[in-house]
Amino acid sequence: MAERVEAWWARRQFSRGADVPYPVGTYRDAWAPFPMLIRQYHPELNGGITLTQIPPAADVLLLWQCEAGHLFAATPTEQRARPGRERRRSAWCPECATLAKPPHIRPASSTRKSPRRPERALCAKTPAVPVGEPFVSECAPRPASAVEARLRADLFERLGVTPGFNAVRVGRAFFDHVEVWPDILLPELRIAVEYDSTGRFGLEHVGKREDADRRKDRLLRSAHWEVVRIRTGKLEKLGPHDLQLSGLGRTAVDRLLDTLRDIRGPLLIDAYLR
Repeated sequence: MAERVEAWWARRQFSRGADVPYPVGTYRDAWAPFPMLIRQYHPELNGGITLTQIPPAADVLLLWQCEAGHLFAATPTEQRARPGRERRRSAWCPECATLAKPPHIRPASSTRKSPRRPERALCAKTPAVPVGEPFVSECAPRPASAVEARLRADLFERLGVTPGFNAVRVGRAFFDHVEVWPDILLPELRIAVEYDSTGRFGLEHVGKREDADRRKDRLLRSAHWEVVRIRTGKLEKLGPHDLQLSGLGRTAVDRLLDTLRDIRGPLLIDAYLR
């Protein structure tokens, strides 16, 4: 059961035999992918203990304050999982989230049971192609990131593989589709490249979104594709071939090509170099 931060800290002092069981900065890298949580955490509300002294998996109740001034208690695990698919800043505060979308209250006079929602049907627009086949999907979202577009252009300038594909048929449903939409597809190499950042508000590729990324990668690998994620903004690696970069500098494509060589071998990759 989660305990107050003061009691948790005292117990850690006793078990470790130290006045400061976790020095300031111990967990800085672990918290770095969550800038919204860093802004919501205030040591003066939590016994003077900084966020970098608290393990992200600790079962401890911390006091947080959103940008609107609401105070609420939550464990690190609850907060890291809270963003989900919500892009609003209010996703980080339960009270703000309730104000943004008030719950529907059924009138007291109503006694009729609401009908059960039918199960969401899979999209019928996915073509009947074999699992693992790349294709052009009309459901795929348009690229919204200028950085991703630059990476795509730089990579296809160096590699003579077929451009234009934006989807891969997978064997199991991913939300309401049997297709996934990686950022960049290299069909001859059967490698998908993803560009991940935490986004403007720190809500992208963390919490439940990270869980969805992992599930997407598993579906691609089960369809005999490999995945390379370029992880920025202090995001940790999800797979064995991921790259952690501070940004897409001049050496980013070179490092990516080296990773492709590690996966498929230098003879195959160099054969496609322009």
